[in-house]
Amino acid sequence: MSYQTPRGTYDILPEDMPMWHNAEDVIRRITALYRYREIRTPYFEDTKVFKRENDSSDMVNKEMYTFAMGSDSYTLRPEGTAGVIRAFDQHKLYGSMEMPGRFYYLGAMFRHERPQKGRQRQFTQFGVENIGAKTPEIDAETIALGYDIVKAMDISSVRVLINTLGDDESRAAYRAALKEYFAPYLDELCGDCKRRYEQNPLRILDCKIDHDKEFMKGAPRLSEYLNEESRAYFDRVLKALDALEIPYEIDERLVRGLDYYTHTVFEVVSTRPDSGAQATIFAGGRYDHFVEYYGGPQMSGIGFAIGMERLINLAKEEGHDFGSDGSTRAYVIGLGDVQTEVLRTVQALRKAGIAAEANLVPRSLKAQFKSADRNGAEYIIILGEDEVKQNTVNVKRTSDRSQVTVSMDDLIGTLKTWEEE
Repeated sequence: MSYQTPRGTYDILPEDMPMWHNAEDVIRRITALYRYREIRTPYFEDTKVFKRENDSSDMVNKEMYTFAMGSDSYTLRPEGTAGVIRAFDQHKLYGSMEMPGRFYYLGAMFRHERPQKGRQRQFTQFGVENIGAKTPEIDAETIALGYDIVKAMDISSVRVLINTLGDDESRAAYRAALKEYFAPYLDELCGDCKRRYEQNPLRILDCKIDHDKEFMKGAPRLSEYLNEESRAYFDRVLKALDALEIPYEIDERLVRGLDYYTHTVFEVVSTRPDSGAQATIFAGGRYDHFVEYYGGPQMSGIGFAIGMERLINLAKEEGHDFGSDGSTRAYVIGLGDVQTEVLRTVQALRKAGIAAEANLVPRSLKAQFKSADRNGAEYIIILGEDEVKQNTVNVKRTSDRSQVTVSMDDLIGTLKTWEEE
């Protein structure tokens, strides 16, 4: 019997890992520049961490992997923000660190949805959370962090979409206007939007099924219901983006998929024609009541998340240089009964910081040279019984096919000299 990965999951094979390592290195480098620190939370949490009262999101209502253990209910994490805020409150980080707290996470998430290009049931997500302070400039800086990562991955075909959901007062007025507007069309709404009508009518604007229906075009716009405070806040966000020279487009239909957002929401999307429905590279927004939900003080935060699979695929399509694939730099070939010396030599190379591999199974000279070639060795070190007696090795540089004989004591120095040339 042969086994396959479960539907919606996949293996990352060794030849693909250099791309992942490169993307992760870029992320860690740029988050360090912005003074964000990594946080790691469990892969599963109490279901109530994610399933909040009256949440209308598809993620909560349709896509969570939830399981029972006795009387307890747990859920594999479908997103990263909730776990970070839960940890922030549980460990009272708001009282032990300088605010705002800047965190990033990187790891697997799980959603039971239809697998398609760029969307899997187990996927890897990078995200940031900036918690404890609320200014338009922090909103713009957060967008700039994600934008810098995208640019560092050589993804140039992008658009920055931004909108505001306003404060509680503005959203309450807008929700009332939407319910009044959509009331005559309830029978024409899809099943999900009928639920959203009661829970959060803003989400109707984000519906992929009803999006193109004629009555959607006449729906009220949130900008018409913003109070002066919300309007002024959004104007300052745009001014800060202008100062950072980040191009953006205001998209009044942008509401985001999760219910906890307030004020600034944003998406950075690919403009490549082959991106299709999976064009979003990263997205997020500000939240005002999330920290207190888990038992902490009233604090605002802002964050975003990037799907790593989509980021890597786009970078690959746009020609990003992922760097070396980690091939062996030195390959030690043994001739005759010299396996112990071969092992000692390859280990000395590794201790000197030189990536090395050795043939530790008796094989012909031709077969060993083929292995060295397949492993991309830059230097081939040949060690036979005569060389062991004379305490020497033959070293071949594959780039120019030159070959020298050096004492065993000079081997590492010779390789490092060649590296510096």
